Amino acid sequence: MAVAVDADELRVYLGLPDIDQDRAELMLAQATLLAESIVTPLPDAASAVVLAVAGRAYANPQGVAYETVGPVSVQRPQAGLYMTRDERRTLQRLAGRGGAFTVDPTPADADPSASWPRDWDLDGDDPRGVWVDLDKGW
Repeated sequence: MAVAVDADELRVYLGLPDIDQDRAELMLAQATLLAESIVTPLPDAASAVVLAVAGRAYANPQGVAYETVGPVSVQRPQAGLYMTRDERRTLQRLAGRGGAFTVDPTPADADPSASWPRDWDLDGDDPRGVWVDLDKGW
């Protein structure tokens, strides 16, 4: 299931008065494909991550990382279409994955009573010895 995010939502997200529809739709489609490479199918709430990825790529198409205009210097994040580690984790969390969990390896028919090591007593009649319980505190 594709996340329903349109170009107008991207325009509002970026705070722009108008937007290039074709370019915005391309960015949204590519951001959705990128998100689906992490989690499939995408949960409905993944629209926030898709908007962030597409918005970052739409706002910085030239890939400018550092810019100085007069006395003002600006450093921008990496350009292009990519997902941050937090965005990947958010997608996994939205899909119900990535949390801590416990696996109990104990078989269902296991005896719940305590066990302790055993030792051989070679004083018995059997030449192989017999099992004798050691002290429980062993």
